[in-house]
Amino acid sequence: MNFKIVTADYSNAQHSHDIFSLLNDYALDPMGGGQALTDFAKKNLIKELLNINGAITILAYSHNKAVGLINCFNGFSTFECKPLLNIHDVVVLEEYRGHGLCQTMLNTVMAIAMERGCCKLTLEVLEGNDAAKSAYSKFGFQAYELDPKTGKALFWQKKLG
Repeated sequence: MNFKIVTADYSNAQHSHDIFSLLNDYALDPMGGGQALTDFAKKNLIKELLNINGAITILAYSHNKAVGLINCFNGFSTFECKPLLNIHDVVVLEEYRGHGLCQTMLNTVMAIAMERGCCKLTLEVLEGNDAAKSAYSKFGFQAYELDPKTGKALFWQKKLG
């Protein structure tokens, strides 16, 4: 399959529509929580992305249909004293999985991170999402650890409000 990969322009109406549509599709998937995005997110997502310095969205198209997305946000490694790029969302529509699209989008993200002088890419993945873990491992991601004696890092959250 051939895919066209673009960096989203948040002021482009089609890109904005595609970003929300793909994220909503992901949210509806069990690995995305199984619930549609809120009306608040629908109304405000693109406006808020525009306000985040260095936010980037990669979109993938097949025959002018949006079929994949990666959202990334800037971070900073204090130990390396360099920027990093955090991959926050990875979406590939179910019927386009297994065709190398995730690897292609990750390569685009890696090139952007290198252009920005980033020291690493980071992401989180659900423990039970074996397909995603396989794709990320194939790309070279691995669990974060400083010393095997202290174990691997865990991603935790505390909801506010």
